[in-house]
Amino acid sequence: MGGFFGAASHRDVVLDVFFGVDYHSHLGTRRAGMVFCDETGGGFQKEIHSIENTPFRTRFEADLPSFHGNSGIGCISDTDPQPLLIRSQLGTFALTTVGAIGNTEQLIQKYLDKEGTQFMALSSGNVNSTELVAALINQKDSFVEGIKFAQDCVEGSLTLLIMTSEGEIIAARDKMGRLPILIGKDEDGYCVSFESFAYGKLGYEDEYELGSGEIVSIKADGYTTLAPAHDEMKICAFLWVYYGYPNSNYEGVNVEVMRYRNGEIMARDEQERGLLPDVDYVAGVPDSGLPHGIGYATESGKPFARPFVKYTPTWPRSFMPANQNVRNRVAKMKQIPVPELIKDKKLLFVDDSIVRGTQLRETVDFLYGAGAAEVHMRSACPPIMYGCKYLSFSRSNSDYELLARRVVRELEGDEGEKHLEEYADGTTERGKCMLKTICEEMGFDSLSYQSLDGMLEAIGIDPSKVCTYCWNGKE
Repeated sequence: MGGFFGAASHRDVVLDVFFGVDYHSHLGTRRAGMVFCDETGGGFQKEIHSIENTPFRTRFEADLPSFHGNSGIGCISDTDPQPLLIRSQLGTFALTTVGAIGNTEQLIQKYLDKEGTQFMALSSGNVNSTELVAALINQKDSFVEGIKFAQDCVEGSLTLLIMTSEGEIIAARDKMGRLPILIGKDEDGYCVSFESFAYGKLGYEDEYELGSGEIVSIKADGYTTLAPAHDEMKICAFLWVYYGYPNSNYEGVNVEVMRYRNGEIMARDEQERGLLPDVDYVAGVPDSGLPHGIGYATESGKPFARPFVKYTPTWPRSFMPANQNVRNRVAKMKQIPVPELIKDKKLLFVDDSIVRGTQLRETVDFLYGAGAAEVHMRSACPPIMYGCKYLSFSRSNSDYELLARRVVRELEGDEGEKHLEEYADGTTERGKCMLKTICEEMGFDSLSYQSLDGMLEAIGIDPSKVCTYCWNGKE
């Protein structure tokens, strides 16, 4: 994933952008960068650093004295170094992108087939995806035409910020609105952000949320729509279930409130089916599972507890580093038990999702090793059957690395592919068989997934505007 923040003001915005980008650190773990514009003739100042082993704030703090400007943008990226500075017939501009490009090689080759063209290569030999987007934009005679062209070429999603040498910021939301862009306002100017809470802490107030495909120009004196939004939308449901920070709002729906409601709906539906187990405590798997667990506990009437906590002072983010073996070891090291809440207790845990299940199996072993009598597991979203084509949600290279999809294949082989919808429904015979198999493999005493209808009810916006591809394969 990734996130960005920008500001254009009548005052210096270096600290606003610094703290605004830092507030997106939960969205990426590899690279980060900031670029500022001095429109009085001082040009651009830019820095990009690796944040794989050092938090953003620590890594960039020493750079602050060298930055100045009334306009700036910055990003946290889980992919390539950015923002990039580009010089073309459109002028010199900074560019940062968030999304996923599924047809990268085809686009690169198509561009390289033109005489005299080239790309800078990363050490891996790959091309920086943000540079590729710049090359697409630069094939047109204006930023608006170029952005639309790039978004039409990309198979996946593309949300971006551009900052010109005049200090104008151009924000473009993906044409299907898969990720959010919000604008904030204070007495001196405007900011643009992926996460709404980021600018709230900086003294900005909610001003505007871009619609699908909308392109907006942001300056110190105001913002102007350059290309209008359209009605069709497919915003990612995982923003509420997992990715989004608790304080953020997307399409008017708060993340934390959705998670409470989601847990309540799960418990309500289990009670109606007579499947609510008799447990001593309900808990959430830290961190994003906690509010789902609170909602489940509230509705079920079972006490909420934290039988284990994560040690976060030195390992603050669960999805770093990139190496899977090290990630698994770090996940294990972070889990600190509260023995008094585990030994001889029957526990029900709610996790935000179950993707591959690797770390979850280790969590169950850890709980039984600490003396738990029973461990029941609930997933706050349906079984994930398809790898995401639109965002960098999972590092899985194949759909069969996904726990639910792998188990379906083990149970029925190719025949199971015809019945994925049935397997995803825990009330069907196939669904019950999948749950039983996962329980036996993972060591759960029971397992249940939130239904697709229940999750969409918790989000509360028009279901046709929510992307559910990874659960049902529908685009």
